[in-house]
Parts: sequence; structure tokens; C-alpha cells
Amino acid sequence: MNFQGKLTKSTGRRVSVAPMMDWTDRHCRYFHRLISRDTWLYTEMVTTGALLFGDVARHLTFTAEEAPVALQLGGSEPNDLARAAKLGEQWGYDEINLNCGCPSERVQRGAFGACLMNEPQLVADCVKAMRDAVTVPVTVKHRIGVDAVEDYSFVRDFVGTVAQAGCDVFVVHARNAILKGLSPKENREIPPLKYEYAYRLKHDFPSLEIIINGGIKTLDEVEAHLQHVDGVMLGREAYHNPYVLADVDTRFYGAAGPAKTREQIESELIEYCAAELARGTFLGAIMRHALGLHRGVAGARGWRRVLSDSKRLAAADLSIFDEARSHLRESSEIID
Repeated sequence: MNFQGKLTKSTGRRVSVAPMMDWTDRHCRYFHRLISRDTWLYTEMVTTGALLFGDVARHLTFTAEEAPVALQLGGSEPNDLARAAKLGEQWGYDEINLNCGCPSERVQRGAFGACLMNEPQLVADCVKAMRDAVTVPVTVKHRIGVDAVEDYSFVRDFVGTVAQAGCDVFVVHARNAILKGLSPKENREIPPLKYEYAYRLKHDFPSLEIIINGGIKTLDEVEAHLQHVDGVMLGREAYHNPYVLADVDTRFYGAAGPAKTREQIESELIEYCAAELARGTFLGAIMRHALGLHRGVAGARGWRRVLSDSKRLAAADLSIFDEARSHLRESSEIID
């Protein structure tokens, strides 16, 4: 059925795919866009230094087919963030998102990411500087607490302070960030999920757009969360099991017509691969993001094995897809 969210002010971010380092590059986003036309997409986090002192084109180039897409920035200096946000707007991004949720030590050394939650006024200053520099929305992605701080009042006061600077969209990863002792992977799994904190934020700040993130795997779960908040952000499930996005458009955006089949998506992906090969792109740089397309289908393991063979991928021969598909016709193979 089509779900018409009672709380959502804008359908744009009703369902989104999280910014994920080393994963949500332009090839990944193009692939996800082949599956869903309406899901809101995010870049990997890009630091202000990478834009102000590095190769801007390498970090910001994307195709119109990927839109709508948001640029996530990492930084903590208001003027630098304003300049980087302006670059993002000039390159055509639909939103600028500030990372206040990453707990990695590398990010901590730069004094941004989740540790910024301990300095809400600084985050407010950063948001104001970016909002003064651009006309596209400026949003914040954050955790619900840092280290041993478990009280709801911490995230409530953080959101309240940043909202006063004009931010009206908050993406809430509903776990604490443990800055010492846990790896980024463990930070995605060990701190308990507290979805009720995101629900309370929506209750306490009804005019804000609250998007929930963390551990969500199915569209039924998405629908359940949308009874309480404005949007749902999928993370690693959308990467490892990308076909979960296939019914998003009809179910949550009112799109007409059936979802694309996996075969249709693969056919369009091959066309994209051909165009990128002509530009000198390594085929494996694209296919590493698509290996979960046939997850759950008989023969998927063989399909993945062929399309992850680095030697075959280096040959840049698209007939590799024919061999890969032959495994999908082996109905006797165990479904994996």
C-alpha cells in the first residue's frame, strides 16, 4: 500500500540512504538511483580541507541522474564550512549536511564529527555560517549522546540550540557515540538503539523535520517509524541488500507502476558501466557497490563471485555479465 506519512512536512527525505565512508561514492549513488527514483541520497563525508585545499572536482563531481543528492561535510570551523558549503551549492547539491555523528579517531583528531555534540553552540555557529552562504537547506546528522551521557536532555538541548541557528532538519542516529574504546564498526552495533529518543525529539520540536537512522532493515520498519517521525534513513542494509529500495517509490512516494526487476536494473547498470569504461573507469570501482543486487536469489553467490574477480574486471570486458547471469539460472544452487 501507499503510505501517506501523517508527520512528514516534505516527502523529499521520507526515505534516504545514509552517507557511508568509502561506499556512497558517485557510482554507488548512480546504482541506487537505478533502483529508486525518489530515495534521497547522500555523499560520503567530505572534509572542508579536502575541498578548500584539494581536488574539488574529484570530490564533488556527480551526474544529474543522481539527484536529489546531499553533500555531507566534515569540519568545525564556521568560515571554512561556509566556503565548502558554497562550493557544494555551486556544484548543484540539493542539501548541505553537517556530520556531528562520526566517532572515528581520525575525525576526532580534526575536532569534528560526534565530538561536536559536546559543543552545541559551535555547531549552531557553523550552521548559521553555512546558512548565510547558501540557499539550499543546511541539515545536521548526529547521535543521541556521547560516551556515558545517556540522558535524553543532552540531545534535546543539542537540537534546541542548533535549531535556534536556523537548522530545521535533524538526522538522528539513535545510538550514543563512544569516542574511546570502540571502533567505528563497533559504534554502529554495540551502543543500544533508543528510537524513542528520536520520537521524543519530534514530540518536543514538532516544527522540525526529524529523520531516524540506525539498524533499520525492512520497509515495514520504515513504515512503523514514519508513524512517529518525518523520515527514515537506511544505512548498511541499503548497501548490502540494495533491492530493498525497489518498492520505496510506490510505497512511500506514491509512484505509479511496478518496481523495476533486478534484471532491468542490471541491464541499465551495464549501460552505465559501458559509458564509464569509455572514460577509463575501472569496472570493479562500479561493481563493488552492486554485488548485493541478487541477494536472496538462487545462484547469487556465483553471480557475485564472477563479478568480484579482479582479473576479469581489469579486462574491462562486459561479457563478464553474461557469465555471471548464467549462475542465476542454476536453480539448484542454495539461496544465499
